Amino acid sequence: MSLDLKFTYTEKKDTRSGFGDGFLEVGRKNPNVVGLCADLIGSLKMGAFQKEFPDRFFQTGIAEANMIGLAAGMTIGGKIPFAGTFANFATGRVYDQIRQSVAYSEKNVKICASHAGLTLGEDGATHQILEDVGMMKMLPNMTVINPCDYNQTKAATIAIADHHGPVYLRFGRPSWPIFTPADQKFEIGKAWKMIDGKDVTIFATGHLVWEAVVAEAMLREEGIHAEVINIHTIKPLDQEAILESVAKTGCAVSAEEHQINGGLGDSIAQTLILHHPAPLEYVGVYDQFGESGTPAQLLEKYGLNAENIVKAAKRAIERK
Repeated sequence: MSLDLKFTYTEKKDTRSGFGDGFLEVGRKNPNVVGLCADLIGSLKMGAFQKEFPDRFFQTGIAEANMIGLAAGMTIGGKIPFAGTFANFATGRVYDQIRQSVAYSEKNVKICASHAGLTLGEDGATHQILEDVGMMKMLPNMTVINPCDYNQTKAATIAIADHHGPVYLRFGRPSWPIFTPADQKFEIGKAWKMIDGKDVTIFATGHLVWEAVVAEAMLREEGIHAEVINIHTIKPLDQEAILESVAKTGCAVSAEEHQINGGLGDSIAQTLILHHPAPLEYVGVYDQFGESGTPAQLLEKYGLNAENIVKAAKRAIERK
């Protein structure tokens, strides 16, 4: 039996390609945009920019700390550096450099992190990272963005070029449904209510937004009307949208491809406990490392799918 989805798709594409295409577009618009990459040009889809603007692109090699230092220095001369590598190396490997050279002095560096979360897949736990959102959102001055599909990632990439200050932009490797508009305007810090509902709110980010859309249709078949809100910007968090929705529904679910410790769910919980206490259920990774497998296998094993969002929504409703 097919589901009555509020959003549909005709094509799948990796969100890293959204970054690559957006990066090329901002490069054409703004001559101050420069690129740096730690030996992963193909994986980050930065090759088109490098080919068109070879004098504005810097291959740093497998030296991520040096890449961040170079990027920080370039901002002093007015450049807007987009520094790209795998999310694991963009955060865990170079946290000190990001903290000291970028966040502390509020340098205009865009940290562009691909292959985030479990959906990196077969490369396994050493290359996956499920702690990066927590690490980045704790840094003062840092903006943290986690878009949901190719179109939204492209729009976010274009938007951060005009935003002054450090940004952590997180995206992924697998082909994923394209279900948001190609002509969307990306507003940093502004959540997007995708589906209206009255019984429970599903706050989702990244790849899990599509799973939330599917979960909403599954719940609706059972007479449960879920509100789906796309939290593409985890910091600054749109607290107004969160509180307005939960005031209506009375309970919520957070869904993310990240550890439940330190991720989106924790930010929502903090907002609710301070301003509007309400039941909240988490869909995320429960204090575990990932492992090798296909993206689909890993999402199922760790419960990051529509079925588990449905179960969490029912638990939240029972707690009202």
